[in-house]
Amino acid sequence: MRIIYRQHAIKRMHERCISEIEVEQAIESGRIIEEYPNDTPYPSALLLGQAGYKAVHVVYADSIEENLRIIITVYEPNLEIWFENLRTRR
Repeated sequence: MRIIYRQHAIKRMHERCISEIEVEQAIESGRIIEEYPNDTPYPSALLLGQAGYKAVHVVYADSIEENLRIIITVYEPNLEIWFENLRTRR
């Protein structure tokens, strides 16, 4: 599956010092923690993955027909918003 990045994701990655390699590592190691089946134009999901020692949340949508994974945004989870397991919102 080919990965493409929305402009918003690229901007946030730059602001948050998260590289494409780290995003790919997070995707490879990650597990879906929330699903958004009603998002358009494609259903999306939030996954929690690891990039080295860094926990990373990646919001993405898959276009199965086009064999694309579209990265919407990327961030390091904040403990003010997420419980320590980084999978559950406060």
